[in-house]
Amino acid sequence: MASQPFAGAPVQDLPVRVMIVDDSAVARAVFRRMVGAHPSFDIVAECAGAPEALEALGTVRPDIILLDIEMPGGNGIDALPELLAKCGGARILVVSALAEQGAAETVRALTLGAADTLAKPGRYVFSGGFGKQLTERLMRLARDDHGGAPQIDPVDLAVSPDAPSRSQWLAMPIACVGIGASTGGLHAISEFFRALPPEFDAPILITQHLPEIFMPFFAQQLREMTGRNAQIACAGEWLARGRLYVAPGRAHLCVEKIGDRARIRLDTGISPTRCMPSVDPMFATMASAFGAQAVGIVMSGMGRDGSVGAQTLATAGAEILAQSSETSVVWGMPGSVVRTGLAAGVFAPDEIARHLGARNPAR
Repeated sequence: MASQPFAGAPVQDLPVRVMIVDDSAVARAVFRRMVGAHPSFDIVAECAGAPEALEALGTVRPDIILLDIEMPGGNGIDALPELLAKCGGARILVVSALAEQGAAETVRALTLGAADTLAKPGRYVFSGGFGKQLTERLMRLARDDHGGAPQIDPVDLAVSPDAPSRSQWLAMPIACVGIGASTGGLHAISEFFRALPPEFDAPILITQHLPEIFMPFFAQQLREMTGRNAQIACAGEWLARGRLYVAPGRAHLCVEKIGDRARIRLDTGISPTRCMPSVDPMFATMASAFGAQAVGIVMSGMGRDGSVGAQTLATAGAEILAQSSETSVVWGMPGSVVRTGLAAGVFAPDEIARHLGARNPAR
């Protein structure tokens, strides 16, 4: 089992270096068989707990860490911040029974910076189906959606010659903000809200790709983290300033203008990307309701969800902001809007928040 002291090679270079962190010798053996037999992966370390993993990170640099949650000597979630600080940019895939049974723990892990989660079969009944799931998830995390993006000056990005200038956007009030994210999005969203000025009170719509069962825990985490009123979006509810609205998981979060007010509309139709919920319908309806006074933000995530809706927003004169490649777990969604020239700015999540704070929200 070869080990390499540095992770200098980009994640798309094979084999992908994997560290296994699980207190069960049985689980480690199964992971070793499933992952080690795949030509795309090289297992560089096996650890029985978080303290051992932290020590191993002094000599090996994995690309991906498989991390259990419940372990003696240190809970995997509690160890996440330190593991992320020492792992040299590796992505952490939480593989635990709690990833299915404990939605609160899963959301907490993702918010703290885990790239993804996968439910470990109960009583270690690892079927061939689980092995396929695991290797597919690892390959998805190792794809070149993250790096290799061109360095683009945000000031030079323009949607069209008729798009507002940067100074015009700064002077334009914000009526509504929409955030779209997927893999790596919970951590990015948490960093965004930690930097968002308390006085910023435009309503914020959030479409995060998560199973429906996780959405209430996500909303609860937002309430605790931000001190703002965060709730699952309900059809027919009028948008209120200072509130955060989370797509419910079973429908797209849309808005519609009635007179001079806007209310929530839930849509279960098929989106261009077939995601549920999808960022595209949210952005498209924001364009109709708020025009140039809307702001669309695309954060870390696989795929292209949000690109079609961002085009509609940009055509309406709205500002589109994208998370930067170096701060994204996966630069698929934000990279898509940047490469198509839709993004007016490419920033880290906290920089996006400060940028919004510099604009005066509509009253």
